[in-house]
Amino acid sequence: MRTRKYEQILREQSAEFEPDFDTRLNNPIDDDLLRLIFTACHPILPTDAQVTLALRLLGGLSTKEIARAFLQSESTIAQRIVRAKRALSKAQIPFELPQGDDMEQRLSAVLAVIYLIFNEGYSPASGNSWIRKDLYEEALRLGRTLASLMPAEPEVHGLVALMEIQASRSNARVALDNTPILLLDQDRSQWDHLLIHRGLSALGRAMSIATRRGPCVLQAAIAACHARALEASQTDWHRIASLYRELATITPSPVIELNRAVAVAMAEGPAAGLALTDPLTMEPALATYHLLPAVRGDLLSELGRHAEARTEFRRAADLAPTDREKKFLISRAVACEPGIIE
Repeated sequence: MRTRKYEQILREQSAEFEPDFDTRLNNPIDDDLLRLIFTACHPILPTDAQVTLALRLLGGLSTKEIARAFLQSESTIAQRIVRAKRALSKAQIPFELPQGDDMEQRLSAVLAVIYLIFNEGYSPASGNSWIRKDLYEEALRLGRTLASLMPAEPEVHGLVALMEIQASRSNARVALDNTPILLLDQDRSQWDHLLIHRGLSALGRAMSIATRRGPCVLQAAIAACHARALEASQTDWHRIASLYRELATITPSPVIELNRAVAVAMAEGPAAGLALTDPLTMEPALATYHLLPAVRGDLLSELGRHAEARTEFRRAADLAPTDREKKFLISRAVACEPGIIE
């Protein structure tokens, strides 16, 4: 703000000011929040610290919400924020916009910040709402702005494609009684087909310029498999499983492996998917992740192992971060009770 004020005073007081001088040459990002995110993601910090600090200071996310995104405890995230601030202060890092190659070095962290803001809006970690439209629309705006600034970066277009396609399902995700509607049960006529078209176009741009597929492009390709299926039964689960396998080689993660297990279950049957979840029960990062027992509950239920499924659903409910998810998972457990099962 100070710099802009100085420029304004200069324009007003200097008769020699060049009218064709383009201040954007030294300030290419004409968006306050996006500029601040790039500034906060300083490479002196580890990438996870960059992302955490930007989410806390600029993204509007609480420590609890960030902890859920990283599958870590609130205390761990709070300590990371303190250490990041201390490191920047000790190094006397100037709070300024990076230029040239330095911007590209920060891009992966910036993309992570934008997507985690989107994800918190699409699936909030707190509160009674299943959607926080203000957050995911702001993330979409940031992504689209970034794509216009960096048109040669395939991962930027991949992120935009991913967010556009996921956002297209918003109107079909929640029933009138505020209960969630799972992806396979959604009325696809309620999906926003303009957003789908925009997302597929962004994915096409990403694929046309990518020398290799990065994590954002791969996740967008997975979302596109769902978007292209007019009915749930037409979903190409074999391709989705293959894309998750490729994604896992680039960014190994137990959450990606859990998603791959779901895709394999849909492609090859619940027994095959359940076998992939067994090793994940030993993963420390998933020890308090409610979706692991929720997925296992679904697969066990499909195999007719209802008592085991009920136990998994109740464990998932105990771990659920919000009351709305807890109630939903308890209802799944109740549905497995003897005498209720169809």
